[in-house]
Amino acid sequence: MSKRQDALDYHSTGRKGKIEVITTKPCATSRDLSLAYSPGVAEPCLEIEKNPADAYEYTAKGNLVAVVSNGTAVLGLGDIGALAGKPVMEGKGVLFKSFADIDVFDIEIDTKDPDELIRTVKLLEPTFGGINLEDIKGPECFYIEEKLCEIMDIPVFHDDQHGTAIIASAGMLNALEIVGKDIKKVKMVVNGAGASGIASASLAITMGIDKNNVILCDTKGVIYKGRTEGMNEYKERLAAETDARTLAEAIVGADIFFGLSSKGALTPEMLKSMAKDPIVFAMANPDPEITPPEAKAVRDDVIIGTGRSDYANQVNNVLCFPFLFRGALDTHARAINVEMKLAAVKALADLAKMDVPDSVRRAYAGEDIKFGRNYIIPKPFDPRVLLHVAPAVAQAAMDTGVARRPIKDMNAYRESLEALQGRSKQVMRTMINKAKASPKRIVFPEGEEDKILRAAQILLDESIAVPVLLGNPDEINARIRELGLDLGNVEIIDPMTAPQAERYTEEFFKLRQRKGITLAEAKRLIRKNRNYYGSMMVHLGDADTLLSGITHHYPDTIRPALEIIGKKDHLSKVHGLYMLVFKKDVVFCADATVTIEPTAEELAETAILTAAKARYFDVKPRIAMLSFSNFGSAPHPLTNKVAKATKLVKEWAPDLIVDGEMQANVALDPDLMEKQYPFSSLKGDANVFIFPDLQSGNICYKMLNKLGGAETIGPILMGMKKPIHVLQRGDSVAEIVNMAAVAVVDVQETLAEKV
Repeated sequence: MSKRQDALDYHSTGRKGKIEVITTKPCATSRDLSLAYSPGVAEPCLEIEKNPADAYEYTAKGNLVAVVSNGTAVLGLGDIGALAGKPVMEGKGVLFKSFADIDVFDIEIDTKDPDELIRTVKLLEPTFGGINLEDIKGPECFYIEEKLCEIMDIPVFHDDQHGTAIIASAGMLNALEIVGKDIKKVKMVVNGAGASGIASASLAITMGIDKNNVILCDTKGVIYKGRTEGMNEYKERLAAETDARTLAEAIVGADIFFGLSSKGALTPEMLKSMAKDPIVFAMANPDPEITPPEAKAVRDDVIIGTGRSDYANQVNNVLCFPFLFRGALDTHARAINVEMKLAAVKALADLAKMDVPDSVRRAYAGEDIKFGRNYIIPKPFDPRVLLHVAPAVAQAAMDTGVARRPIKDMNAYRESLEALQGRSKQVMRTMINKAKASPKRIVFPEGEEDKILRAAQILLDESIAVPVLLGNPDEINARIRELGLDLGNVEIIDPMTAPQAERYTEEFFKLRQRKGITLAEAKRLIRKNRNYYGSMMVHLGDADTLLSGITHHYPDTIRPALEIIGKKDHLSKVHGLYMLVFKKDVVFCADATVTIEPTAEELAETAILTAAKARYFDVKPRIAMLSFSNFGSAPHPLTNKVAKATKLVKEWAPDLIVDGEMQANVALDPDLMEKQYPFSSLKGDANVFIFPDLQSGNICYKMLNKLGGAETIGPILMGMKKPIHVLQRGDSVAEIVNMAAVAVVDVQETLAEKV
């Protein structure tokens, strides 16, 4: 399957598209129906008729943004039309929801007449709390935004213009601070006179750069006073009094370069001509005007940022628009004004200078995340961005009088924002980013399976892991061709013919010769059972970890790993863990996959290992030792075992928050716990659940997965000498990728422990 087909499948599989509308109130009874619609709905209607501001109280208006486009400048695709641009607008809605919990209706308007678009959007004002203009070509986009801002009483924001400008300007402020230059005295050149280029130049002037020291260039050269070719009123506003006519002439002695143009536009020779400590934001996508390696080969004093995630100082619009709108919506703002944009600039700049918490450092392991030349802009997945930008924007809205609903307690507001994020999103992002920071070799014994091959493509494309495929090379390559994948550089090993098979056989025989394995049996297993071959690769260091199981029964997958790799010497056995990722939280369930009837000692060991894994994913563990009894209410050998295990955990790991034995509903009900069992050390909802036996754990996690809509990650094996992980039959490609990321992170953790 080609990348093109992957993209088409992503958008078409299951429910079509990327967004849906869900209800926020119950509609299960006749009473509910009478309140949701007739006759009850008349009451809020009448209240809004009397006081239009009550629309924010009784409807979704206050958290609803329209992403509006006519499809005339869609990403790098150009004028493809309103309908063809709809997937992009849906995607923008996904980002609004994912990063700031803002609901979106995408509105594609089939017109190229700016005035017709303006009239249409104006008529939509009763529905929305804000308007995000998207992918509208210039110069019409400037006119459209200006007019809508004039005639509408809700925020209107053209992200293509201002989002890039805000983020790059934040980086520019920090870069100027680092090199010790005064913003009022610097010279700036902006290459690209489209929406973002003009907005960036205008914002720079607003921030204090002398207008006479800002030169804007387009494909025809410098935009200078008196130029007539290719001009419009918006370029004219920024026309410079200068003798320079080309970019090469304009950039001589410049302190700052903003590129919003095309690949290679800034040549090494041009960079050489810039002033000392040049500040370069080469933001053309996907290929910048000059890459950081090219720039640093010419100037070791350059500070450079791009739009790409594989280089430091990424300018990514997701750092701005969700949080800017969050602050505007939460104050019921009438507009997004200059002061609010500047507040976003300052908040982003200030955040980059703050100490980076461990959760962010671990998510970007391998990078030196400390304020300086390679870190002047916060990371796109830094969860603190919402908590800094939205309050700053909200405060600016209040200070400038555009807020209809001032926020009285800013600390309480920040806490509410933190609750919006949901731990699940942070955990998933952390896991993937940790893996990408230091990819490891994963051997896949089921190398000819379509899902494995498609997952291998993603792992390569995203630099999450280095896959190694086991199987017949002819069969695997045939499947790769049929699927349209690009796996030409992936290592494929056939255990039947591999030269390493002899060495693996000898080593396996040494390990198992006193456990009933003959040399002939060892040879057969190594050559014909790829799980044995793959486990030997990990054992001997030819691979870092193994992932298998989509075509095998669980015992058949784990047995070779247990026989070859084995458990850590100080542990009683290997334990199994599942992460269940819900919309707003993540919980850990153990053991639901390995030990059928654990002893009290084994349960205690499971709890301690699971808590350590939760911490590694930046979740503070609160452990509930589950049973059918609450603190001795039903004495029985089974409940006594859990009570004993709880006592052992408290003795072996006194720093852990743990209690039991308890029933599951008590573990999930803090109020009930406080009223009935105030002596318990478990305060708040539990997030680590230790089951008394495999039967109960396995049943529970599978029910939560299906009925609770949780995304299941696992089984994660704990206690192996080297990381081995098992896939489940029926795992999707996405689930395989997630498990691969978990496996890579597990390798990283294991190596860190040895150091």
